[in-house]
Amino acid sequence: MSANYILIADSGSTKTDWACLDTGTGNYQSVQSAGINPFYQTIEEIIPVLQSEVVPNIGGGIQEIHFYGAGCANEQSSLPVTDALKHCFPSATFVEVASDMLGAARGLCGHKPGLACILGTGANNAFFDGTRITHSIGSLGFWLGDEGSGSYLGKTLVVHYLQNELPEDLHERFVAQYPGLDRLTVLDHAYKKPYPNRYFASYSKFIAENRTHEFIRALLGNAFGLFVQKYVLKHANAAGHPVHFTGSIAYYYQDILHEVLENNGLQPGRILKSPLEGLVEYHMAGLKA
Repeated sequence: MSANYILIADSGSTKTDWACLDTGTGNYQSVQSAGINPFYQTIEEIIPVLQSEVVPNIGGGIQEIHFYGAGCANEQSSLPVTDALKHCFPSATFVEVASDMLGAARGLCGHKPGLACILGTGANNAFFDGTRITHSIGSLGFWLGDEGSGSYLGKTLVVHYLQNELPEDLHERFVAQYPGLDRLTVLDHAYKKPYPNRYFASYSKFIAENRTHEFIRALLGNAFGLFVQKYVLKHANAAGHPVHFTGSIAYYYQDILHEVLENNGLQPGRILKSPLEGLVEYHMAGLKA
């Protein structure tokens, strides 16, 4: 290939969005694969995902890779992803593996300062000064945090169901959609089976289908309020910067999220389903700089 190709990835625990960018034209090809998270997966588990879901749809000629992913907090934790990418894309002469938080910040803020937040399967936040992340209220993950995320919302819903706290009409809908669901089944998924975060996030489908119900709107508002209180408002001068969001939860419930932000005196910024388009813009701008 005569053109230069950059492979960019935004990866969560559930899915990975990829863009193969032709730096000559600025055009890019999009691909989606399963989520890649070195906190849960070894290199032996990551390589087959790349080989079956990414490589055949991208082809060769990749010179540069920028992978932003959940669980990629530092060089050591990112090593399974780095080694898997080098194995599957041997033509790449530069491989950067960084946190999904840095990817969100670059994709949402570009080269300007702002607060960047993630609300997808998981949740996170950071202040970006236009060049780098300068401060973050550390996420405690699925079991100890992730307020406002899809996994948190699903877990909260299921707990309400198991403890008979859903309104009668909502309870009946839940039983019809998930017949036979009981305490032991939920506990098995929570403590014995892999990816409990994905399991509980799957219940966000029920939340989406019943989003106009007063109980569900309150559940969403409370969850987003917790996220704002525990993370956003702890940043110095949070009200003085736009608060950007990425992730499916933020995107699909942005009306409620806007309301929560404004009620807390905050300035809503960009809300994107995925930061990938912004990341393509960011890396193209870097080539022109």
